[in-house]
Amino acid sequence: MKFIGITGGVGAGKSSILQYISAHTLCRIYLADDVAHELELPGEKVYEALVSLLGPEILSPDTREIDRGRMAMRIFQDVPLLEKVNAIVHPAVREYLLLKKQEAEADGRTELFFVEAALLIECGYKELVDEMWYVYADEETRIHRLMESRGYSIEKARSILASQLSDRAFREGSDFVIDNSGTLAESYAQIRRKLEAFTWLE
Repeated sequence: MKFIGITGGVGAGKSSILQYISAHTLCRIYLADDVAHELELPGEKVYEALVSLLGPEILSPDTREIDRGRMAMRIFQDVPLLEKVNAIVHPAVREYLLLKKQEAEADGRTELFFVEAALLIECGYKELVDEMWYVYADEETRIHRLMESRGYSIEKARSILASQLSDRAFREGSDFVIDNSGTLAESYAQIRRKLEAFTWLE
């Protein structure tokens, strides 16, 4: 089984790439953000640690679940506090993913194990995965996608892009680049060539 990280900036189209891979290969796919959400639910260790660190004001009054908007406001522009939050969440996510990887290896039916996140390189996943894949799209394409799919202003889209790794840094930290600036058919062809050694489900 091959362990592959999928990364890239916002608006690059990672979700479309993963949907295609999911439909055509014997794989498991985990999104790091979804894992973090799960681990932040009441009763989980991450939940207790975050509430202890940030206080009950980050909780929704109705559900008592962590409200990500409230939490974001709590740590906004507080770099030391953000680092403490990351020190709680990131190791827990990594531990969860490595456990799921062991389960996938044991089942004998999974050929490809994917983990997706924009911050895989920054969080040290390069040392864990067999390959790091970078989903690339040019800046103007990404801005257009963000404006169209999320309703962002051009200023907000550019601000978000500026806060992420540069194209050069993504490329230097990756083993394979999928150019997703054009049509999805062109992107899918790149994936098929890359994964031709694995079982392909039509």
